[in-house]
Amino acid sequence: MDHSYSNTKPHQKGKHLKLNDRTTIQELHSKGYSNRAIARELNCSPSTVGYELKRGTVSLYTGNVKRYKAVEGQSTYELHRSECGRKRLFLRRHKFIDYVSHCFHNQGWSLDACVGYALAKGIFQKDQVVSTKTLYNYVDLGLMDIKNGDLPEKVKRNTKTRRARVNKRILGRSIDERSPRIESRKDFGHWECDLV
Repeated sequence: MDHSYSNTKPHQKGKHLKLNDRTTIQELHSKGYSNRAIARELNCSPSTVGYELKRGTVSLYTGNVKRYKAVEGQSTYELHRSECGRKRLFLRRHKFIDYVSHCFHNQGWSLDACVGYALAKGIFQKDQVVSTKTLYNYVDLGLMDIKNGDLPEKVKRNTKTRRARVNKRILGRSIDERSPRIESRKDFGHWECDLV
């Protein structure tokens, strides 16, 4: 498709849409082009076009007509971009974070218990809460007044490396370093190490 009105460089795949891309979507969509045809013109995925059409569609004439507007799509995109990011989410959910901190320090609850109780009792809505995994990430980043050492579950979890070190100390790092008292034998198809 070669359009005389298109005097800009084609959209680069994997990049965010710009206002001129959205203007092209508006024009082609109003002419009845499919999402796939618009995507070919912009060098992007058809799903990108579909999401953009949802994002920028507005109701006109008291809601009877729905139409995609490039300016609306751009302003929605900019709003979403301004709200993205780990710290911004943290700041928006600060009431829940304060609640978790209070329950953790004063009630002795785990982070998971704080999340579960807040949702089960309706203290916070789902969109006001962050997941347990995210809370652990906040602790790792030092965004909360809870430290990794305060989390008994987290301290208990990472025992693999310690176990490996103990075994290396007993058995030796390589076969040559192992004690002659240790021999291996084959028993029922499995290799076992026995002390003689």
